[in-house]
Amino acid sequence: MARGFRQKIRQKNTENSGFGSNASGRFINKDGLPNVKRRGVNVFNRLSWYHTMLNLSTFRFLSYLVIAYVLINLVFAMIYYLIGVEHLTGIDKSDPLNEFIDVFFFSSQTFTTVGYGRIAPVGFMASLVATFEAFLGLLTFAIATGLFYGRFSRPRAYLRFSDIAVIAPFKESRALMFRLAPYKNNALTDADVIVSAAIEVIEEGTPKSNFYSLKTHLSKINTLALNWTVVHEIKEDSPFYGFSEEDFKNTDIEIIVQVRAFDEVFSNTVVQRSSYVSAEIVYGARFTLMYYPDNNDLTTILDLDKINDHQKTDLPPIAGDKDKE
Repeated sequence: MARGFRQKIRQKNTENSGFGSNASGRFINKDGLPNVKRRGVNVFNRLSWYHTMLNLSTFRFLSYLVIAYVLINLVFAMIYYLIGVEHLTGIDKSDPLNEFIDVFFFSSQTFTTVGYGRIAPVGFMASLVATFEAFLGLLTFAIATGLFYGRFSRPRAYLRFSDIAVIAPFKESRALMFRLAPYKNNALTDADVIVSAAIEVIEEGTPKSNFYSLKTHLSKINTLALNWTVVHEIKEDSPFYGFSEEDFKNTDIEIIVQVRAFDEVFSNTVVQRSSYVSAEIVYGARFTLMYYPDNNDLTTILDLDKINDHQKTDLPPIAGDKDKE
């Protein structure tokens, strides 16, 4: 943690942030989830496996499914092998490796209820294990199907936030800016943004985090089709009024962002969050345009690779600014 800010902030701190003043570290991770670790309950009560699987990236989700499938079949293959391959017909008994390979593929065929018929159980124990495995396979694939559908049908905003926020000129003053843009072909309307700031301050020699609501130049737009640059003008009612470049660097600051919009396809409200800490705020810079007309001037190109593009610029002095000469 960096040192707290000692200057008195004019704006009254808010108490509806959902975080306590003694919380530490980043409050909201870049993926929009709270940076909170829970203790006092076991892992089965602490985690919602359904939410965990739905929030995984596609690669990790598919990887976990494949790993679980292989491990389950390895376990059942070992059980069949311990019972004895003589209780399975059609096994290649030329060497132990071929026996185990045949047993493994018999397990996978039983687990998926394919059952080609070349290998079949003989005797009570082998038939009992095969029956249980087929039942477990039906349950497992039902759960996997539900997870696939949940991930596919889950309403999401599909917004990309800039990796940085900037302190840029705005009108006769300056403003904190960041931008976001939809990266899929979903139609978002009635989008609104809520921005707050967590600032570590020193009160009676003790550091604590105060939370402040940040007014934005536009808090709602009708259609989110291109990028949206969210602007918080730094005026006298802003908690950043009078902040110098050193203040932004040396004070623990986190800008917490929540965007809510209506998705016309899902016919549902979608929400996405992000945050910016002090190290991600570029002082004295402005974003460059990230959309332009195509060659025929018939449509607009939104270049998402340019969402972080910015250039250095001079900031105008304002009353009360520590940088004012």
